[in-house]
Amino acid sequence: MSNIWFFEDANLFNVLCPHKFKNYKKNHAFDAYRKHDYIYFEEDSANKVYLIEKGKVKIGYYAEDGHEVVKAILTRGEIFGEKAILGIQKRTEFAQSVDNTTSICPIGVETMHGLMRDDQSFSLKIYKFIGFRFRRLERRLQLLLFKDTKTRLVEFLNELKEDYGHCCPDTGDMVIEHPYTQKDIANLIGTSRPTLNIILNELKESNVIDFNRKEIRLKNVA
Repeated sequence: MSNIWFFEDANLFNVLCPHKFKNYKKNHAFDAYRKHDYIYFEEDSANKVYLIEKGKVKIGYYAEDGHEVVKAILTRGEIFGEKAILGIQKRTEFAQSVDNTTSICPIGVETMHGLMRDDQSFSLKIYKFIGFRFRRLERRLQLLLFKDTKTRLVEFLNELKEDYGHCCPDTGDMVIEHPYTQKDIANLIGTSRPTLNIILNELKESNVIDFNRKEIRLKNVA
């Protein structure tokens, strides 16, 4: 994200939190959540937008067969529930804390609309963010429909590289320190966990990657 995103440090919390706006600071508070707590469910009223002050939040929905589909896992500085800004009245997904110390900054839709009316630059940033989020979801859908599982995984690793990667100065490897479990990754690329594990190990044996529970290394084969 860092090479195409325009917010400083890609941290939306620093831009949007009402604590940054004098008129809203007094009556503003943070909400605390433990692991597995839900911030909202599917079909809940969509009257707030949320920013992550700390911790992690899983966004997903349940398929008709009851299978959980994970769309994203978001971390500090990221926004969710943004469809409410566009007038969507009911949630089409759930949001769930995956940390024991998650802290959320809730912003009422009316407050958000007021901030957008008062600041044209702020409004532009919000709409650009929503457009960015939709484009990423559209690209992921195209991969699910038209690409094989290995290609979907490689593309997902490229996304992770943009969002969480840094170059190791000693080896030249691209080190990706990410918040996803293997189950999450499998859900995001539309495959099973055993199939994902097979492909990861194939890439490891080919010296393309190395990985553990919290880190993936894209090898510097040169």
